[in-house]
Amino acid sequence: MKNVLKNKFNNYFSTGPKVVLIVVLLVIGITIAIYSTRKTIVVFIGSKEVKLVTYQNTFREALKADNIVVGPNDKTTPGLDTKVKNGDRITIKKAINIEVAIDGKILMINSAEDNIGQMLAAEKITVGAFDKVSPSINQTLTQGLKISVIRVKIDLVNGTKSIAFDTVQKPNDAMQKGISKIIQEGQTGEKKIITKTMYENGKEMSRQVVSQVTNKQPVEKIIMVGTLVTMSNASCKGTNVLNKTSIGVEATAYTPNQTGGWTTASGCIAKRNANGFSTIAVDPRVIPLGTKVYVDGYGYAVAEDTGGAIKGNRIDVFFTSNSEAFKWGVRSVNMYILT
Repeated sequence: MKNVLKNKFNNYFSTGPKVVLIVVLLVIGITIAIYSTRKTIVVFIGSKEVKLVTYQNTFREALKADNIVVGPNDKTTPGLDTKVKNGDRITIKKAINIEVAIDGKILMINSAEDNIGQMLAAEKITVGAFDKVSPSINQTLTQGLKISVIRVKIDLVNGTKSIAFDTVQKPNDAMQKGISKIIQEGQTGEKKIITKTMYENGKEMSRQVVSQVTNKQPVEKIIMVGTLVTMSNASCKGTNVLNKTSIGVEATAYTPNQTGGWTTASGCIAKRNANGFSTIAVDPRVIPLGTKVYVDGYGYAVAEDTGGAIKGNRIDVFFTSNSEAFKWGVRSVNMYILT
């Protein structure tokens, strides 16, 4: 009996230290393992800085363990599933609320993008090349910012437009005055035009012709107009006018110097008739009295008067007022003899 107790005692004290050693080693190993997973990280939320001690493997797990909420539209740098190392840093950019007016709707958007252009791309909002974004796409996002997207459409339309023809009158001294004849009919021309029309949100804002090309030139209308004048009186008595020849003359002007009319050398009363024959003074040795003429710039006239200073190729045209005579002055003109 004594020997049995002795053996048990010896066995106990021979294995006991071994068990203790193993337990101590396990505790030390677990402690080292736990300590090796301990990491200190820095979290930046806006201007706020937070230091965390974590034993988690990823930023997502570390933030969740410390009750830091990351919204679905918040942005983090680096990503939430990045492995955490001691001394790492993570920045959380909180999403803000903005309004976008587009296509007749108001969209309420929560975004953490830097500017309007990035936000539109992230939200898969397509902006055409001509569309207008206000404020500009480079504008930084701010809380409550209101953004407008105007849809701009530009149409180029091909069309044609008529070109009016001109009407030209050509005098003909072989035709009686007051008679006319169309010798060429006019024809309208045509041009091709391209018009640019701009619409904003479906409403027409401007229309502009950007190109014009003439496809067909217009043809002018030509009218022959008679200039032959027939009068029953030449001087105080008249003959018919048939043909005309011309002579260069120096023309002065005169007016009546007495009331009741001016009696000419041929016995007629001097007259100024813009629609018929007026009176002129001539040298009878060059132009016989009673000769009908046409004076450039003055009109039709009859040689009914003479004057002491009217010699050779010189005539005096009659006006009813001094102002008209002064305005005429002295001119070198062509005079056509009507016979």
